[in-house]
Amino acid sequence: MFNIDEVFEIAEQIERNGANFYTKAAEMFPEYSKKSIFLKLADMEKEHEKRFHAMRLEVAKKEREIAQFLDPSGEAAVYLRSIANSKVFDLRADPTIKFKDVRSVSELLRIAIDLEKDSIIFYLGIKESIPEGLGKDKIDLIVKEEMGHVELLTNLIESL
Repeated sequence: MFNIDEVFEIAEQIERNGANFYTKAAEMFPEYSKKSIFLKLADMEKEHEKRFHAMRLEVAKKEREIAQFLDPSGEAAVYLRSIANSKVFDLRADPTIKFKDVRSVSELLRIAIDLEKDSIIFYLGIKESIPEGLGKDKIDLIVKEEMGHVELLTNLIESL
């Protein structure tokens, strides 16, 4: 069983991975107008990481006391980190390889939308594993943030 502290730890990692993804995407474009779109997205991911960290600290003490009974060996945290690093904004792969055939900002934004959707699916799956009263409602906040990313990216495509 996962606990909310581990989920927030993974949420922070996903946001760091996302910031790295968008920073690498920005490097693909020499024009400032295009580069700035991705740099702003990277900054948003960094801000979300800070927000998730603050939320994590809010429930950390309570969760750590309970966590020793839910996952004493920390296997769930290792599993979640593995998912975050391999399924959502994979840091092991060079992002520029994924961008190899990308010819426009809109194509790259579509890749980013798919990655954001993957993170939403990840959080919704994890939410079902968290007991009521132990932070399940906090997962809704994370999902809402990620849905906001999809909306922003979609609006950017439409504005191009």
